[in-house]
Amino acid sequence: MEILVCVKQVPDTAEVKIDPVKHTVIRAGVPNIFNPFDQNALEAALQLKDNQGAKVTLLSMGPPQATEVLREGLAMGADDAYLLTDRKVGGSDTLATGYCLAQAVKKVAEMKGIAQFDIILCGKQAIDGDTAQVGPQIACELGIPQITYAAKLDVDGDKVTVKQQNEEGYIVTEAHFPVLLTAVKELNEPRFPTIRGTMKAKRREIPQLSAADINVDESRIGLSGSPTKVRKIFTPPQRTQGLVINEEDPQVAVDTLIEKLTAQKII
Repeated sequence: MEILVCVKQVPDTAEVKIDPVKHTVIRAGVPNIFNPFDQNALEAALQLKDNQGAKVTLLSMGPPQATEVLREGLAMGADDAYLLTDRKVGGSDTLATGYCLAQAVKKVAEMKGIAQFDIILCGKQAIDGDTAQVGPQIACELGIPQITYAAKLDVDGDKVTVKQQNEEGYIVTEAHFPVLLTAVKELNEPRFPTIRGTMKAKRREIPQLSAADINVDESRIGLSGSPTKVRKIFTPPQRTQGLVINEEDPQVAVDTLIEKLTAQKII
């Protein structure tokens, strides 16, 4: 079984600041982390490796420092890792990113000498964008089935059964290989990198792919190839605590509330 896991290095959202003039995210000085949902996707792949002998390959798209999350994934137990990095893909929106990654998936499969990956795993979304679009877009570009929001999965032969999380409960969905799955945090508890794995990962050479390597149509990548344009980004104003009416007598509390609402011309 050949499994590919798409991972992303994201800014720690607890530390993100917004440029009030340019309306862009200030990344300088902001620590980068392994996207949490992608860790769940990787853990699912590693469990299949432990139980069924799968090979796990990592793929990321980003600047050269994104090798940090790839090395962390290798330290957790992944077998191989590849980085798509090129200034030409910078500024890509989700549509352009999905296209680039799909092209990279095909290139990595070719480099590994396989026709295609049996399973592609992604986190349900990246915490810096929260769109949950890239995984499904990769599946669409590759023309393969997709099952999103996986909270539990079982693989039997070339068939995968997924318990899909949704707002009203769960849906059980089946598909045959090849298939793309997106993981939610309820799927598992990601393991920690081992010391031995970390030391080995530091010595690994991670192949880097350019836009030319993956044979992309340059009109579909980067800012110019992205149909989505960000006009403004801002931090919502902090809410102040509302008025709390502490009255033991319910009638007095209601009268006080009506008085306050009337004074503010709400009623």
